[in-house]
Amino acid sequence: MASTLTIDSALSKAEKYTTILPQMASLIQGEPNAVANMANFSAVIKEVWGHHWVGFYTVEDDQLVLGPFQGPIACTRLFKGKGVCAAAWESEETVVVEDVDAFPGHVACSSLSRSEIVIPVKNANNEVVAVLDIDSDQLAAFDQEDKAGLEALVELLKPCM
Repeated sequence: MASTLTIDSALSKAEKYTTILPQMASLIQGEPNAVANMANFSAVIKEVWGHHWVGFYTVEDDQLVLGPFQGPIACTRLFKGKGVCAAAWESEETVVVEDVDAFPGHVACSSLSRSEIVIPVKNANNEVVAVLDIDSDQLAAFDQEDKAGLEALVELLKPCM
């Protein structure tokens, strides 16, 4: 298990994802506890990119419930049909929002959030069991490189979910 993160801040976004992938795999390898892995996952993303908020919401019945995260306090429960997290959960696809104020039904857990990316997290049976939610205080902070990089990282969680 890795205990330190090695990342050069001068790397491009794509290079950071490529560098983080094996380190994240090493960090969570052999750890069967989903909460522990989601906690370290959130810490790595927050440390490397410094986003406003990085964390998970887990699926419990018909709600998303706050899980491990890094950042300011957050909404505890999110509901189907409302917000970016619910959209990713229901569609089972990553949702990238350049401007959260323009997203219909956006749930504003923090007034500082300006853009957002949410990636569904699936278990070994390909069921969505959580979502990774990342908020930035900058408009249009996320793009296709983030989508591809984060989806690859989230795949690492599948065995423990």
